[in-house]
Amino acid sequence: MEDKTQEMERIQELLDNRHYVALIAELAEMNAVDVAEILDKENAANAVFLFRMLPKDLAAEVFALLSSEQQSAFISSITDKELGPILDELAFDDVVDLVEEMPANAVRKILANSGEEERKLINQFLKYPPDSAGSLMTIEYVSLKKTMTVKQALDYIRETGLKKETIYTCYVTDANRVLEGIVSLKELVLAPEQELIENIFESECIYVNTHDDQESVITVFKKYAFLALPVVDAEKRLIGIITVDDVMDVMEQEATEDFQIMAAMQPSEDAYLNTGVFKLAKHRIGWLMLLMVSETFTGKIIEHYTELLATLTILTSFIPMLMDTGGNSGSQSSTLIIRGLATGEIQLRDWAKVLWKELRIAILVGSLLGFTIFVKSFFLDGKPVLVSASVGLTLVVTVTIAKLTGGLLPILAKKLRMDPAIMAGPLITTIVDAVSLIVYFKIAGFLLF
Repeated sequence: MEDKTQEMERIQELLDNRHYVALIAELAEMNAVDVAEILDKENAANAVFLFRMLPKDLAAEVFALLSSEQQSAFISSITDKELGPILDELAFDDVVDLVEEMPANAVRKILANSGEEERKLINQFLKYPPDSAGSLMTIEYVSLKKTMTVKQALDYIRETGLKKETIYTCYVTDANRVLEGIVSLKELVLAPEQELIENIFESECIYVNTHDDQESVITVFKKYAFLALPVVDAEKRLIGIITVDDVMDVMEQEATEDFQIMAAMQPSEDAYLNTGVFKLAKHRIGWLMLLMVSETFTGKIIEHYTELLATLTILTSFIPMLMDTGGNSGSQSSTLIIRGLATGEIQLRDWAKVLWKELRIAILVGSLLGFTIFVKSFFLDGKPVLVSASVGLTLVVTVTIAKLTGGLLPILAKKLRMDPAIMAGPLITTIVDAVSLIVYFKIAGFLLF
């Protein structure tokens, strides 16, 4: 396979030397993903110029792959005559996504170049909640009737299939569009031509409702390894389908959002390099301010035990280690539980199992850590035995509390309909820091005085 850099250099050379015929031929043979990557790296004028050279069907594919910023720039630069065919070739769900993301002037241009029926459908789709199954689906599916023969069904697929998102799974509906079952293209191809669809379709099929949350849609795709999933309304009328490529986009979006929340940032879909400094700062300052203020409680705890620390200053040297170990222990548990909740491996009803498991892990890990620090402090560092014992016991208690907190808080967040990712590293660490200090000073005060 040719190196991408060489490919881009050749395109640039043809563009610079105005070898437009060769350039058109070169672009027409390329994969849409590679063309979109080239356009993304070109300046605005060259990108629009190259885009206009693409064949109509390839132009639509490339357009769907561009960033929203590039799409907006293209819509502003090309004429209505050029935009119309692109919108005709785009999948309907891509058009809806386009309308959702574009500025008002671009939206007006898109709607002006859409047919009346399509405008009505777009407005209908925009009414679905942003994170619902309805917002993910497309209307480009193959719908068959039970009374059709296999030959009639295949003829219909040949006639309409090019405009459909997928033809591998076909949906059987009645006269009122009520979903009755599914039939695969494989079954149609292998069945006798005069066989009725009624005799070969599967009446039992899994579907989701238009208002189901996108996370439940992801769960269904993961569980059953579907390529497409039907979406119905309250009357079980087939409204659209969700394809696996759309679900993969949502999974990436959800993972990015959780990653940002776990890093104590406000979620954002904007690309890092295309986002302004002030906007990035705004996304970060809120959590940092909250965590900073909450950490002042740690200072208050230390201030409260000033006399104890003044009497035994040696206790001060262990504070960073205790706080860090406790925070890390809590983060380990919360990360695993958050992932388990996200994948569906852990349910809300499993809280008691999580409690019991994390308790046993915490006691085992805490005891090993406590014993290790006692040996190091007493035998290697020569610290007093009671000081070493205080640190060791504190580690046992702190790790136990940290792991229970890290294990149960994400489940509590899920129960309260909050994102479990909120209960990740920074917040868990802040809570455990305060707890570990209180435990440390209480144990030290009890053993040493």
